[in-house]
Amino acid sequence: MNPGHFTVPTQLGKNTLDLLWARTRQQGDMPGFAKAISAILGAMRGEDDHEFDITQTVLSDPVLTHKVLRLANSGMYSAFGQRVNTVSKAVLVLGIDAIGHLALGLKLIEELSQASPDSVSAHVEMEKAVLAGMVAQQVATSAGSLQAEQAVVCSMLHTLGRMMVTFYMTDFWARMQAHAGPGNEAAAAREILGLSLQEVGYATAAHWGLPQHLINGMHPMEPSPDNAPVSGADWMAGLSTMAARCADSLWHDDAAGAAQVHALIDDYAGTLGIAATDLVVAVDKAKMMAAADLSIAPLSKPAERRARQLASTRMRAEGNRVLIGGLADLRSAIGSASPGQMVSMALETLHQGFDFSRSVAFVRNHRDHLYSARISMGEGMADLQDLMVFGDAYEPNVFHAALNSDRVIFIDNARDPKFAAKLPQWWKATLSEARSFVVLPLSANGHPTGFLYGDWDDSFPPIQLNQTEFNLINDIRALLVQSVEMRHQLELVANKVA
Repeated sequence: MNPGHFTVPTQLGKNTLDLLWARTRQQGDMPGFAKAISAILGAMRGEDDHEFDITQTVLSDPVLTHKVLRLANSGMYSAFGQRVNTVSKAVLVLGIDAIGHLALGLKLIEELSQASPDSVSAHVEMEKAVLAGMVAQQVATSAGSLQAEQAVVCSMLHTLGRMMVTFYMTDFWARMQAHAGPGNEAAAAREILGLSLQEVGYATAAHWGLPQHLINGMHPMEPSPDNAPVSGADWMAGLSTMAARCADSLWHDDAAGAAQVHALIDDYAGTLGIAATDLVVAVDKAKMMAAADLSIAPLSKPAERRARQLASTRMRAEGNRVLIGGLADLRSAIGSASPGQMVSMALETLHQGFDFSRSVAFVRNHRDHLYSARISMGEGMADLQDLMVFGDAYEPNVFHAALNSDRVIFIDNARDPKFAAKLPQWWKATLSEARSFVVLPLSANGHPTGFLYGDWDDSFPPIQLNQTEFNLINDIRALLVQSVEMRHQLELVANKVA
């Protein structure tokens, strides 16, 4: 069957399509999408200044601009060794067709994702379509194809019929499930819809005015009988078919799905003219990217991710309660506790409240011109404490910067190579397991007297401190400074009396 020139086989099929168009119009998304498609295709076909036209078309949509630039700089596309900061640069680097196909694919997913936010089936189909696009891009790139972006769009469109029915005809989809059971929708489609799911996809693509070469790339293509390479058009259809079927199997992220993927690779390797080993690598890359960059389930383990997030949220909330309680204790103790006792209480509060891997209180010895660790908490710190000593003369590192500025400093990535020069040797020799850390400088009358330090190693998830936590840190720090200054004033009075 020629997907671009099929006729609706039954009156039931005609009625189904009429209802589908009516529902998409009611939804309000598809007319806007059709307009965007027309603009993108018009820019791609433009005879004069089409580089400018495609740039303007993308720039007219802020969301699309953001997504194009993000993808142009992602691992999926950025094999160019250069940062792409503008859409104009993206067009120059990737090409007009690439940007056009990329924009089409992004608009498709954007519009469909907004159309039925409450449908689980719809979102599953959309996730599979995105994953199919990622598989196709990796395979096309490994094959050295100049049509990788076309392959992405054709692969996402391969299951367009399923997406349209699950998004806009949920009642019909439920009837198909009840009639044939999950996974057998194709058998029920013609009886309930009057046409196949593939035909729904072709009709939709034609209705949107998509170019013929994209519609041709949507049709199912079985492996060539003699396992021989095929024509360019059939190659695109074969890739989109394999990518869509791989995505369906990968989505389940189980042993059965993995076996199906390997069977598909063996079946299509000859047809696509790509070694099976190269196909395995390409599919594995797509799987890793999907798991890392998208909320594709179950690949991304959403239940586990949500559980970790909830656990982290609960832990942060409990930690804040510890900080608030410790702050209250410090307020009640000021005036009666010594600065050393206040520092000890504060360090313990911070260590527990933030679940630091290690915590250290450093005190300045004016006579010896040294900062040295006086109190430490955390595994193995007893053996390291005596090694944490450094001079009080200014050096261009993060600790002296914190002491001189008299401000709390939070370092989220201490392992950034660009930051290495700002870390002193004593830290590298004792505390280099830290991924992130906080420095709370302490002073008396504007002169540094010491600081508190706390860090997180790899056992703790990556962290960004929120404003509430910064406020609690600064409140604790202010009480310590007040305590030190009170003691200093008492010493001055005592000296005068003496």
